[in-house]
Amino acid sequence: MNENQDYRDLDARYYMQAFGRSLMLVKGAGSRVWDADGNEYIDCVAGIAVCSTGHCHPAVVTALCDQAHRLIHCSNLYYVPGQAECARKLVELTGMNRAFFVNSGAEAMEAAIKLARVRTGRKKFVAFEDGFHGRTMGSLAVTHKPAIREPFDPLEPQCSFVRYGDLNALETVIDDKTAGVVVEPIQGEAGIISPPDGFLEGVREACNRHGALLIVDEVQTGMGRTGRWLGLQHTGVKADIITLAKGIASGFPMGAIVAREGLEFERGEHGSTFAGGPLACAAALATIDVIEKILPSIPEKAERFAAGLSAHNPRVRGLMIGISVGDTCPAVQEACARAGVLVNCAGHGNLRLVPPLIITNEEIDRVCEVVNEALG
Repeated sequence: MNENQDYRDLDARYYMQAFGRSLMLVKGAGSRVWDADGNEYIDCVAGIAVCSTGHCHPAVVTALCDQAHRLIHCSNLYYVPGQAECARKLVELTGMNRAFFVNSGAEAMEAAIKLARVRTGRKKFVAFEDGFHGRTMGSLAVTHKPAIREPFDPLEPQCSFVRYGDLNALETVIDDKTAGVVVEPIQGEAGIISPPDGFLEGVREACNRHGALLIVDEVQTGMGRTGRWLGLQHTGVKADIITLAKGIASGFPMGAIVAREGLEFERGEHGSTFAGGPLACAAALATIDVIEKILPSIPEKAERFAAGLSAHNPRVRGLMIGISVGDTCPAVQEACARAGVLVNCAGHGNLRLVPPLIITNEEIDRVCEVVNEALG
């Protein structure tokens, strides 16, 4: 099948129609993608904050190809090339003690839930309204959105939801039977929503008092997205368990948890056939190397977005940009695409931009021009 072949009829016939899709993208380079008709776009969706180093970054492509010529898979029955080095890098960057690899953000949350339950001996969890942590049965149990959660009830683990940013509400549900509190430093799927000052510190303190673990979901905010390796690093708060995925390997499926000292799986408590394989670790190590070089530029790029979109009161947290649009968000998204910029609608009518971290100033200016025009 060549890149110009239209396979949408095949998709409609043979693939479960769980997604609402429009464009057929066939090629990417840097911050740009092309569809099957040859139209070019600046990609501010970036695989939903996944393509951190842009599309097909040469360093990542080389790392993947080189490793593919040596060893593609061996399973975790054996020592995996690059795995220990990748774990060391993540531990050093996050200030945690040990890492465990998985294949996605949802799997990372599953691992975090299992680790919290087995180490605390408790079964209850607390999470926050509008939080998103995955679609597997366990990660869905701590995901608030009723439309995607309720059709699969009853779910495990047992989870209570309270309003994001409301410490008083947290106090009404957390107790000495709570295994963990799951929280995002910035709610990405809700539309780039930051908590009030002192909130994360208050959650940490509540966990300390009740012996619960603080589980911080950095799947969207991590790996340099906010201008630091973790969104949590903008505070003085220390997590017990952190989940990572999305931008960790530039689009190669990978996730991880990192945990503080004293929290780890013992032999046989968790496992995975594919997780942390040779290709994933090669992609992740190359990705980390690229991000290390460009991380200092993220605050300046954020300021450029904030200035360029200032007429619409954007919420800018590094290269996470949210704009309240309302019911017209789908129309704005379509108008941007027609003008050559890909954005998407997150929760509650919020326009979301999460471009590759390598986006240039010229591309930022063009994105702002298109979005401003689409918003009128």
